[in-house]
Amino acid sequence: MANKRSLKHAINSVCGELLVETIAASLYGNAPHHGNADAVLFSILQMQANYISRISHVEPGITPKAYFKDLREKFSSDADEIVDQINYL
Repeated sequence: MANKRSLKHAINSVCGELLVETIAASLYGNAPHHGNADAVLFSILQMQANYISRISHVEPGITPKAYFKDLREKFSSDADEIVDQINYL
């Protein structure tokens, strides 16, 4: 398991890249949908805040290894959903 600091850095990096891609897709896409882009940007920021806060407060009763494995899997699936939303901008 990586330490909490490197996990937070990875989440921030991925969310930053998603933000950049969303902005680029909304500016340079064929049909600009600013309302959709704003919603995707907001969901990225919510996702980032949610997962960063979950790193600092491990749920009791679950082993840390299992907790962080589940956290990474859920983050990966949420990031994939955001990428799909960006593709439809």
